[in-house]
Amino acid sequence: MTELPTKKPLFSAKPAMPSRLADAVSDAIAAALFDGRIVPGEPLPPEGEIAREFGVSRPIAREALRQLTSAGLISTQQGKVARAKELNGEPLEKIYGYAVRSSVKRLQEANEMRRVIETGIARLAAQRRGKAGLAAMERALADMREGLGDPAAFTEADILFHLGMAMATGNSMIRVQMEGMRSVQREVSELFSRRSNRTRSDWSATIDRHQALYEAIAAGDADLAEQKIIIHFEAADIASLEVADELGSRGKGA
Repeated sequence: MTELPTKKPLFSAKPAMPSRLADAVSDAIAAALFDGRIVPGEPLPPEGEIAREFGVSRPIAREALRQLTSAGLISTQQGKVARAKELNGEPLEKIYGYAVRSSVKRLQEANEMRRVIETGIARLAAQRRGKAGLAAMERALADMREGLGDPAAFTEADILFHLGMAMATGNSMIRVQMEGMRSVQREVSELFSRRSNRTRSDWSATIDRHQALYEAIAAGDADLAEQKIIIHFEAADIASLEVADELGSRGKGA
């Protein structure tokens, strides 16, 4: 008698404590997403099939999918199968956005976080010099020059530049972190643009700082890249936070 082939499990299911069944199921599905067994856009098995594979109830499987949806790893719609999403920084961006808009203190903390993180990113980008990242940085510089004097266009170009720097590291988790910090970049850039004394030479100096940082990374000089990004933060972001401080003081006096 010919034996039927056994279907290979999609997930690496592990025994779990009853109180943590949903967590165990979501962890196993997340592992399949991260290691490429399920690619972005691919549908997940139906809820019932997930429940059978893990030996749990449908409500447990449903809760696991809800957790993954909240984390931004899958998308679900009423009456449709859940699908894997490309890993991105959207959940972080929402959290940071709420934080930096809540108070000047949180904005200062978020900007301090950027300084710490991006200094390391600049060094790694210079060491690895991923082509796609360098190309994004070049495109961002061109967009900055084209959008000179236009705060909205300049902000988007600035965000692309820093994302390109993260991409140049070749590290997907660093890219996700940079995507998450876009809301911080937008808030700081908007504050910087509010300065009444900002001149065309100010805009040009900002571009020059980005150009110098790009050149250091493209040349593979990690020490110089670190130096240039520190200069960038000192010249640009601290000035923005001075505006934020002023706005905060006005708010307290109102």
